[in-house]
Amino acid sequence: MNFKWSKHVTSAVDPEGYPQSDLPEIAMVGRSNVGKSSVINFLTGRKSLARVGNTPGKTRLINFFNLEDKMMLVDLPGYGYAKVSKEERKRWGTTVETYLNRREQLKLVLMLVDIRHKPTSDDKLMIEWLGAMGKPHLIAATKADKISRAHYKAHVDEIRKTLNLVPGIPVVPVSVTKKTGFTELWDRISEFLQGAEHPES
Repeated sequence: MNFKWSKHVTSAVDPEGYPQSDLPEIAMVGRSNVGKSSVINFLTGRKSLARVGNTPGKTRLINFFNLEDKMMLVDLPGYGYAKVSKEERKRWGTTVETYLNRREQLKLVLMLVDIRHKPTSDDKLMIEWLGAMGKPHLIAATKADKISRAHYKAHVDEIRKTLNLVPGIPVVPVSVTKKTGFTELWDRISEFLQGAEHPES
């Protein structure tokens, strides 16, 4: 999927700051160093739509990106960064949970994990919460260029096992560096959005 234009709309910490919009929203969650900003740029075909920082944990706001008035990508604050206070982590958690619970425009959660590593306890908590709340979700396994393609299946199987994923939840290896996984990830996202528009009767 290619977009002629995309733009940052606003940043917010609570519902009062969310944009007024009827567009379907895809929220991105993951650890603070998993590469969410890079994946946003990857998905939109932009080099610097989302700022890519060298220091994990700097995104403390919810960032909304409009893609051709067709949908919104929503970048949620990353979790699991150790060098912030417990109070700060709690505030970030409240910010994320409030959005996920209250935003009616939310149609899909794209959860990012690093394909090289076994998902963390924070990842497991997030996926359990998404399942318990009935939030549609899929997994993007980032940094796939760091391992051999021959090892993809073993790493994906480990992710599925650790997160206890049901068979219908896709895990898509992606590499921003090698530009791989782009088409499959958009295909999966489109399937979810079409399903949300036309639920089975």
